[in-house]
Order: sequence, then C-alpha cells, then structure tokens
Amino acid sequence: MTINDRENVSRTIVTEFVLLGFSNLQEMELPLFVLFLTMYMLTIIGNALVILLIHLDSRLHTPMYYFLSNLSWLEIIITTTVTPKLLSLLISKTNTISAFGCIVQVTMYFLAGVTEVLLLGAMSVDRYLAICNPLRYTAIMSNQVCMLMMLSCWLGSILCIVISAIFKSGLPYCGPNVIDHFFCERIPLTNLICADTTLIQLVEFILASFVLLTSVSVTTVSYLFIIITVMRMPSAESRKKAFSTCSSHITVASLYYGSSMFIYVRPAGSTSMDFNKVATVLNTVVTPLLNPIIYSFRNKVVKDVMSDAVKRIGDKLVLRV
Repeated sequence: MTINDRENVSRTIVTEFVLLGFSNLQEMELPLFVLFLTMYMLTIIGNALVILLIHLDSRLHTPMYYFLSNLSWLEIIITTTVTPKLLSLLISKTNTISAFGCIVQVTMYFLAGVTEVLLLGAMSVDRYLAICNPLRYTAIMSNQVCMLMMLSCWLGSILCIVISAIFKSGLPYCGPNVIDHFFCERIPLTNLICADTTLIQLVEFILASFVLLTSVSVTTVSYLFIIITVMRMPSAESRKKAFSTCSSHITVASLYYGSSMFIYVRPAGSTSMDFNKVATVLNTVVTPLLNPIIYSFRNKVVKDVMSDAVKRIGDKLVLRV
C-alpha cells in the first residue's frame, strides 16, 4: 500500500484484526488441525520432560544442560504463543484477534524468538570452551557465568523489542485490518500501519540482521575452532566423542538459523507470503517438536537418564502391585 492509498483509508481505529491463516487450503483444514494439535501436544510433553529430567538428575546439572532447559522453556513459549490460535483458525469460523491480543502475541513471539537466537550463540561458546579448553571449562563456566549469559540473552531481546516499539509508537492501524498470516507476524502487521513505514522496516531489518548474523558468526567461529581442535585429537574415538557433544546443537541451530534468515534477513517482498508461512511453521511448530527429540536420541547421557527414570517408575509400579 502506497502513502497516498493509506491517506485515503478510513481513519477508524482498528480494534481487531482478521487472520487469513491457510485460507487457500480450506479442504485441508481438518487434517492440518489434527497434525498441528498432535505436534503441539508432543512438543509440550517432550520439552517439559527435558526440563524435568534436567532439574531432577544431578548428571545433567552442567552448563550444557542448563542452557538446554532454558531452550526448552523458550520452545514452549514460542509454540504456545502461536499454535493455539493457529488451531482455532483451522477448526472454527472465528478468525479475528483483538488489537491488544495481537500486540501481546507478536511481542511474546519475538521476545522468545530473539532470546532463542542469542541463546544458540551462547550454547556454541559453551561447546567451544568444553572442547577447546577442557581443563578450565568448569572454572570459566560457573553457575554465575551461565546465569549472566542467559540474562544477557533476555536483555538483548528486550532491547530489540523496545527499539522497535519506540519507532512504532504513535503510528495508527486504521484499516484495512486483514493479516495474511496465521498469527500476528511482524511483517504483515507492519504493512497495515497507516503511515510511511520505510524507516520502521529498515530499523527492523537491521535489528533482525544484527541479531541473527551476530549469533551465526559466533556459532561459525566457535565451530571452526572446535573442528580444528577435534582434528588434532590423536584417536578416532576421541574425535567421535567430541563431535557427538556438538551434533545436537549444530542441528538445532541450523534449522532455526536457516528458517529465521529466510523470513527476516531478506529484502521486503522478495518471496511470497505462502513461503513465509511455511518457514514460520518450521520455526513455531516443527523445530520446537524436533529439539527434544534431537537432544534425547543423539545424546547418550540424556538417554541414560531417561532409561533410569523409566526403570525407577517401573519398579515403583511393580512394588505397588
């Protein structure tokens, strides 16, 4: 919409937004509802189980699993912010969301999303120290340092939200109120502002680029040093063990970085909104489900902890019988 078009739009203040969702896939709404509901339930159960195991078992009281538990919390927040509304759009005829609810949704999504991007970078630093500087790892990665790194991720996310909010403050949403997405996503929502959004789009593009590229750069440099260190190890068994401690993180990071960069670090309008929706589904539904699976089935310590927990539960049930 051009500036002139915006000036001709009715100045009635928008109190609710209409979400189009997957309107071009109406015949698939029920199968998609069942699929996304199943994935959502498994996501909550899987991530909650990871958090519970890390909290209860002392073998998992290390920096790596401290960050993993926080990652699981973020995945629960992200998918819970988006998926229930997506399910509502698929199963009911009500496709509206209040203006306040929309702002809360987009704020929570990006608060957790930016925090997760920064956390993935912090986790790569943790893996770098564990493999490249193992003798000093415990001294460097103390509980205080871990908490400070996690706090920095949250503060960085809050700062991005505040900067974006400052540039958007006072700008009206006065119609149309139709969002071509399944939740209040930043890009289509910004397009509905009845004012020139060139500066806002530039600021948000810079913020997204800075956060993503900084985290990707930290991760890339960390893994370059890790690869160099691992290749210098004398035995194949040592190299395999070292790589196994990193494989889960690099898999999850690649999924999240790839989909996030596709959505946010690109020129406006360079891809269709349908592709944008698919990439967002990857970020909000698929990746949160895959994370506990990847970390559980590719991590021997987690598998041992889960096996012991199942065994203890089984023994208690037998004793009760």
